[in-house]
Amino acid sequence: MISAISNLGRLWFMVFSCRFNADVFVGFLARLLKCTDGRKIILIVDSHPAHKAAKFARWIAANRARKATLELCFMPGYSPELNPDELLNQDTKQAMRRQRRRDQSHMIANARAHLRRRQNQPGVVRNFFDEEHVRYAAAAG
Repeated sequence: MISAISNLGRLWFMVFSCRFNADVFVGFLARLLKCTDGRKIILIVDSHPAHKAAKFARWIAANRARKATLELCFMPGYSPELNPDELLNQDTKQAMRRQRRRDQSHMIANARAHLRRRQNQPGVVRNFFDEEHVRYAAAAG
């Protein structure tokens, strides 16, 4: 899964069965930009190769108008505790552990159901930003 959360309690996600790569990242960002009504998006990302791939750079260059609405902030090397979205990942993994695993399609359906519930619980999503290491991300509004 890939997701983005806002300090206002919004949640966007995409669940996929392939390997995470630049194609998946670009696809998610294209969908995300359509949902945000041209508002500026500041994404906090780690140093995954998909976030720094040439394909992503070409996509940004080809979509210059979108570049103004999208800013990537790279976290220092391995520091997941600084990424607010990691709290959603932990929450999702915990919910998935309670589910009986049958097959991949069942796991994907359960992940989507959990994330849709979280989309309808903005207070829970906002609370992720109360964690000590990610409070810095709650400052922007």
